[in-house]
Amino acid sequence: MSLTQQYLLDAHRARRHGEPAPPAPGTHDWRVLRELRDHRRFRAVVAGRPAHGRIRLALRRWLHPRRRSTC
Repeated sequence: MSLTQQYLLDAHRARRHGEPAPPAPGTHDWRVLRELRDHRRFRAVVAGRPAHGRIRLALRRWLHPRRRSTC
């Protein structure tokens, strides 16, 4: 069963039971992504890592590696 078919079935059942229809697929995608980003930032802070700029820092380390000292 496809996502659209499942949504139509759920909407039909809700209408028959007098309940509000479920949100259409894709309605809250951006909200979910923002919440996921916020949750990852929170977990990083709790773990003691920087909350932002981790990708930029990783790219900087990869593109500009430190030279090893010969001391």
